[in-house]
Amino acid sequence: MKFTRRDFLKFSLLGLGASAFKIQDEEAGTVIHPRLMLVGEKDGVSIYKEPDESSAILYQRQYNEIINVYEEVIGPNGPAWNPIWYRCWGGYVFSGLLYEVRYEYQPLSKPNRYTGQLAEITVPYTRSMFYSYDRGWEPLWMYYYHSTHWVTDVIEGPDKRPWYRVEDELGRTKTAIPYEHARLIPDEEFAPIHPEVPFAEKRIDVSIPLQRLQAFEGEQLVFESKVSTGFPTGEGKYAIKTKMPSKHMGNAVLTSNIKERIWMGVPWTCFFEMSIGLATHGTFWHTNYGTPMSAGCINLSPENAKWIYRWTTPIAEPQEWYKHGWGTIINVHK
Repeated sequence: MKFTRRDFLKFSLLGLGASAFKIQDEEAGTVIHPRLMLVGEKDGVSIYKEPDESSAILYQRQYNEIINVYEEVIGPNGPAWNPIWYRCWGGYVFSGLLYEVRYEYQPLSKPNRYTGQLAEITVPYTRSMFYSYDRGWEPLWMYYYHSTHWVTDVIEGPDKRPWYRVEDELGRTKTAIPYEHARLIPDEEFAPIHPEVPFAEKRIDVSIPLQRLQAFEGEQLVFESKVSTGFPTGEGKYAIKTKMPSKHMGNAVLTSNIKERIWMGVPWTCFFEMSIGLATHGTFWHTNYGTPMSAGCINLSPENAKWIYRWTTPIAEPQEWYKHGWGTIINVHK
């Protein structure tokens, strides 16, 4: 199957026009540049007449659509853990099932080692392409803003231009994405945080009722974040055992169906219970921190998950797809 430049644009950036949209605020006499929010909920989201779930539903926006939002408002009826709503076209939408995205195009770079260099997606989403000798190039998984993936080479893509070869850590499936859509992460961004602090002095406390993660060095609080736990995030004292800066979660199938339960390139994952796959990790499909949302993992923003990845032990080097060891203690409690 052959693809033109137009096909590539269609597959990769279906929401491009949203970034150029702007409106006039007549009362203030200024131009509003809307923020872009991607619908991360696979069942879609409702647009309400008021910033309140009890108000009338005006229309729906579907999974993967990009919504232009013009301002944040506080919903009079919450929800308590996250009362932020967005004013959008014709109504209001709850913030928790959306996440902010941008178009940040990147220069071409060569991976700094043959085993691969970690990269971060910097556009709302990009459709990966899979090549087979009998069928040629075909669309495969979608990779999302702030997800992370191992780039192993620069190759000729379906439009005859340079693309990055991406290798999945789970099945080692090789796909390709436009180089403009990913930032190769420099080694210095893996530098451990406070490595001089003794191993036994670092610990993490996760409160299920408060949906809160705290990091301590001795008795000093050095980091705090709202999180989303889930079922079954069991109580107990754990230790980080495996770190993976990019993790394929969900079903291990080759599909272009965006509704499939697959999350490619989950960033900055620190597993602390391997038997049922419990971990701290970044989340690029919701921002509803403060209430349970997961299947057992501890969801954080990608930025906060990266901090945890760098601060905890075992210390992972930039070239390591996974790092095993007995690491920082995590206490999960009610």
